[in-house]
Amino acid sequence: MLQIKKPLISMHIPLRHFEDFIDETILRRGLSYFKKGQVHEPEEIRTGEYEAIVEGTEDYTVRLTITNGAITEHVCNCPYDMGPVCKHVVAVIFYLQQDELELKPKTVQAKPVAPKKTKKRKTIAEQVDELLEKTAHDELKQFLREQASMSVAFRNLFLSSFAPHNSDESKGFYEKHLKSILRSAKDRDGFIDRSDARHVDNAVTNLLESAKKQIDNRNFKSAVFICTTIMEQMVEALQYADDSNGDIGGAIYAACEMIYTIARSQPSEDIRKLMIDYALSAVAKKKYSGWDWHVDMLRIAAILLKTEEETERLYRELDKEMSSGYVRDEAQSIKYEVIVKTKGQKEAGDFLEANISNPNLRRKAIQLALVRENYSKAVSIAKGGVDYDEKDKPGLVIEWYDWLLKIAQAQGETHKIIEYARRLFIENFRPEQDYYAILKEHIAPDTWVAFVEEVIQDIAVKERWYNKEQIAGIFIKEGWMDRLFELVCKSPDLHTIAQYETYLSGKYTAEVVDLYVNALLAYMKTNVGRSHYKEACRYLRRIIKLGAREKANEVISCFRTEYRNRTALMEELNNV
Repeated sequence: MLQIKKPLISMHIPLRHFEDFIDETILRRGLSYFKKGQVHEPEEIRTGEYEAIVEGTEDYTVRLTITNGAITEHVCNCPYDMGPVCKHVVAVIFYLQQDELELKPKTVQAKPVAPKKTKKRKTIAEQVDELLEKTAHDELKQFLREQASMSVAFRNLFLSSFAPHNSDESKGFYEKHLKSILRSAKDRDGFIDRSDARHVDNAVTNLLESAKKQIDNRNFKSAVFICTTIMEQMVEALQYADDSNGDIGGAIYAACEMIYTIARSQPSEDIRKLMIDYALSAVAKKKYSGWDWHVDMLRIAAILLKTEEETERLYRELDKEMSSGYVRDEAQSIKYEVIVKTKGQKEAGDFLEANISNPNLRRKAIQLALVRENYSKAVSIAKGGVDYDEKDKPGLVIEWYDWLLKIAQAQGETHKIIEYARRLFIENFRPEQDYYAILKEHIAPDTWVAFVEEVIQDIAVKERWYNKEQIAGIFIKEGWMDRLFELVCKSPDLHTIAQYETYLSGKYTAEVVDLYVNALLAYMKTNVGRSHYKEACRYLRRIIKLGAREKANEVISCFRTEYRNRTALMEELNNV
């Protein structure tokens, strides 16, 4: 059966111009696959949704969704994760566009040309529906029995998909199933390598899909059994598996999210009790200790609790987490939400005040003060955060200044808005707001340029890796392309030139080309290896796109002469 682990990727790639949206290397490889006849004819699963097998190191399954002449979703079950589109997807696109592009794939043997059909072929979904309508009930049952006896994977998928109808359903069934999957994936030393971890994840994905189906049908008990089993078994597997691809961890996160979904879906009382007992028991037994899922169990219990006994039980577990660090902060935050839920805002407010050093609770206190328009209190809490975190947590200090800016904006205090926005623009390389736009809005136009020059000077004296980008951003916003060009000339490496090429190419096309040429010559002197050669060729193509083919040819000629013994370089230059 189809095993596509990765989710569909949503993009908008116009079919007629798809080459403009995909990396040239991937395009070239996909075209090669198509020309060699490695793409099996795509099947139309549903209207606009295509599925094809592409032969590679293995047979990979590609799915594409085409809407209004554009690819809107695509997925391939190959392991490629270095970009949004793999060569197998590209190969299928070339297949679908072969008439438009006047391409022909290689054929294994000549086939007679069949007359063109005027009637549109039925989609796979339509064919399946037609067969289901025409096939007798007993025939379908016999087919399922045969498949279940021949394929363990199909049998387990069938049993898990229809588990609510199975009188023997229990958590033990899923534990046995998952342990079998993990056992078969281990090598002789009991280790699961990266490749086998992916196969484990494919099998677990089938179970997750089954759990989702049960949730959609509100068969929550089956879903809880599946998800908690996946979490427990996969957490254990992390101790003896190479999860560098994130397959096993991803399955745990997906299962945990489903448990959250059930908890928020107002399950029946028996399911609620089952889930809260599991969550609190998992915390007490430290099943997920050391992982984020430990905190998730506390949060899930907080969502589900109803009785005083359950509340006290949760409090006891939360109080055990109050030693220090991240888990303490999360536990205090959960306890605050439980107090709000069970005792009301007054007691919750007292708890907030008593634990204001917790950044989660400080954030909540500022938000509450703003909602109540108690601006002086909001300012006091935010400034308290600056003082408390200034020594050890500069990232939090930035956040507290951002809150001070928001408070000043709420009050319309121009001088404070300028003070805080200026600080945040200079100090913060991951802005929450557009501080530059805020400054421009509040500073008089006749003093703006002088103000900006002062800001540039303040940035320039700081020794930080992002100074150049920050100053360049000012030049771009103000349209000072001459100064941007001067800045690029001070550090004309390939990355910097490419970063600002778009802004400079209009007025400084020839100069940008010369910068590229000089940077490429310097780059090749100190870099060896195919990956570097591909990088150099990528910049040669940029030179060509700037209309300087002759300059590119000069560089290519120089490389062919200077580095004629670098075979890999010669091969890459042939592709320019």
